[in-house]
Amino acid sequence: MPGCIVEELHLEDGEEVPNTFPEPHLGRWYFIAGAAPTKEELATFDPVDNIVFNMAVGSAPMQLQLRATIRTKNGLCAPRKWIYHLSEGSTDLRTEGRPDMKTKLFSSACPGGIMLKETGQGYQRFLLYNRSPHPPENCVEEFQSLTSCLDFKAFLLTPRNQETCELSSN
Repeated sequence: MPGCIVEELHLEDGEEVPNTFPEPHLGRWYFIAGAAPTKEELATFDPVDNIVFNMAVGSAPMQLQLRATIRTKNGLCAPRKWIYHLSEGSTDLRTEGRPDMKTKLFSSACPGGIMLKETGQGYQRFLLYNRSPHPPENCVEEFQSLTSCLDFKAFLLTPRNQETCELSSN
């Protein structure tokens, strides 16, 4: 497919993990967009206006603590938290309590951006996150172009029209 840059990103094979992982990925992130083979695999995000995340080092080695608040389109705030277990020498993350779910982390060509590929029982999707709640438009376009090259036909862009919910510290 012309214009596809999949080969450059090595998305199918994973990529070299920097020695500093996960340090550059700690801190605040905003959920920007998702892509999947079908709309059903993104349905969980339909009621979402915005999501803000904080990634921190967990209480045990090889753990990341993730906290999030979801602002729904109807204005409600829903806090969430979970633990990722890191895999030695890789960007694979396992979600505690979800043995069927696999998460793979990829760098993004977009400044301040990362992509995650989630696979689980009956779904797979790419998710785009950024340090800014409103990254440059070309970042979203690149993400959509890249994922469509992988035959991920469904695309969802969070509206981000409302203020983010406060991120609790516990």
